Amino acid sequence: MARKPKSGDICTFTLSKFEPISSGDDKLVLEPPLFDTEGTLQLVLDGGNYLPGLHKLLSTMSVGESVKGAKVDGGYGSYNPDLAFDIKTSDLGAIDISQIKVGTVLQIQNGIKVRVTKIDLNADSITLDANPPMAGAAYEVDVKLDKVEDGIKDNEWGYLANGGELEGYKVATFGLGCFWGGELMYMRVPGVVSTHVGYTQGQKENPTYEEVCTGTTGHTEAIRIVYDPKAVSYESLVKMGLDRLGADVYKKNQVGNDRGTQYRSGVYYHNDDQKKIAEKMFEELGSGDKEVQTELKQATTFYTGEEYHQQYLLKGGQSAKKESTETIRCYG
Repeated sequence: MARKPKSGDICTFTLSKFEPISSGDDKLVLEPPLFDTEGTLQLVLDGGNYLPGLHKLLSTMSVGESVKGAKVDGGYGSYNPDLAFDIKTSDLGAIDISQIKVGTVLQIQNGIKVRVTKIDLNADSITLDANPPMAGAAYEVDVKLDKVEDGIKDNEWGYLANGGELEGYKVATFGLGCFWGGELMYMRVPGVVSTHVGYTQGQKENPTYEEVCTGTTGHTEAIRIVYDPKAVSYESLVKMGLDRLGADVYKKNQVGNDRGTQYRSGVYYHNDDQKKIAEKMFEELGSGDKEVQTELKQATTFYTGEEYHQQYLLKGGQSAKKESTETIRCYG
């Protein structure tokens, strides 16, 4: 009898229909979607990406089973119409209206971020929406569960005694400063089936974000990846991370404007093969006058970060589609 997937399992599934469901005011929500919605796809059950409702649906299915016309809730809360409002363009202050378009994110009083959803120059007004971009999203889907493979369960997500390998999959861990942008970058990579953000290389067990930010626990913000080595190589994943860091590989405890030990960068290898690949790349970076400050260390226990940090930029309305080239905005 074909088993149902469990949390942490790698699911291969086919989407043949994925259509937004109209909300009460006949407005289509979240169009276009921020992730791939057709063909054969993969995810780690309860491991982020796609919609929480899609994970829930797959958890009820058996291998080979098809479901048609299922309603999948976005899982990001209800849409509150009271959080959408009009303002006069003359009230935008120093903001150049010519630089604003639908979808632009603005920061207003008290640091609240809003999206521009309508521009009416004739009425000298724009409509702003403070709802999360994915609030109220719901879809009708046709899905078939093609395959389920064993994954690492939650209590095994520390340093891997098997060298960071699953049956046909591998694990990689990187520190690239603030983990939001790096996670979204890897979510877009074909062959990456799961991402989590969290904390590693520290002393305290189960640290909180607030504790890590004090710099006293020894942890750095990190991204843990499960990937298919037949689709993407470890070398290319390391290169993506180093390219994202750029000149910050030569800065100690700093990536961009973020400073402190919790923002130090690193490549944390899970086995000798990963170590050798990364060592060679680090040697090339350090062949000039500057000394590489990015860490190269063995992977240690990875503590998964709080739920609100997981897939943070996807939840904020940025595309996680495979091979997306849209600019990643870490802070709005």
